[in-house]
Amino acid sequence: MQGSVASVETLTSVDGPGIRTIVFMSGCLKRCLYCHNPEMFKMQKPNYNHQELVNKLLRYKNYFQRGGGITFSGGEPLLQTNFLIPVLKKLKKENIHIAIDTAGDFRGNIQVLLKYVDLIILDIKHVKEKEYEYLTKTKMDNIEKFIKIINQTKIPVNLRQVIVPDFNDNLDYLQELKEYIKRIKNVKSIEFLPYHKLGSEKYQELQLPNPMENIPAMDKEKCNRLYQEFLNML
Repeated sequence: MQGSVASVETLTSVDGPGIRTIVFMSGCLKRCLYCHNPEMFKMQKPNYNHQELVNKLLRYKNYFQRGGGITFSGGEPLLQTNFLIPVLKKLKKENIHIAIDTAGDFRGNIQVLLKYVDLIILDIKHVKEKEYEYLTKTKMDNIEKFIKIINQTKIPVNLRQVIVPDFNDNLDYLQELKEYIKRIKNVKSIEFLPYHKLGSEKYQELQLPNPMENIPAMDKEKCNRLYQEFLNML
């Protein structure tokens, strides 16, 4: 079986603890209005078998000695679950920390894959069906199923929430978010990410309409204030 890998980024300190390598898997079901990686929408032609990817990733093993590891991101990595299972299985034999950055869309035997996962980074798009569908062009069914599945494990979960001007940058939404995440077990942290416009040029290059072209970037100071307000609610 082969998988579709968009890129591999090394020596990064984001998307998980320590020094990490990030594997960006191509393909995504969502069409989030604020997506800054529109090149990931379509799954590209398969370009790795699982052993080739493992061999490439093991080159960076020495950098993971102080709590680092490998994060599988995208796109949506869990659309290639069955390809990733043998990859993760071999990496775990090398005692490498594995994180999955996901929005909860999955295909394949997700329960088996999760046996090899040390951290789930879960993107919360919105907590209400109507707004979620408006933002992502998908329904909430998959993330609801995913939450039920991970609640049956003991895998730590870090939550992420993008804050967008005039969409969810208000106290009412924070209260709704607080109630929503009560259903998710093993939550260790939640991070607010201010919407930015760094991917705007990609839409031009790909000749795709940018639905957020006229929306300003989220004010970082306001985002920080909202985050503190949210922490005070907990």
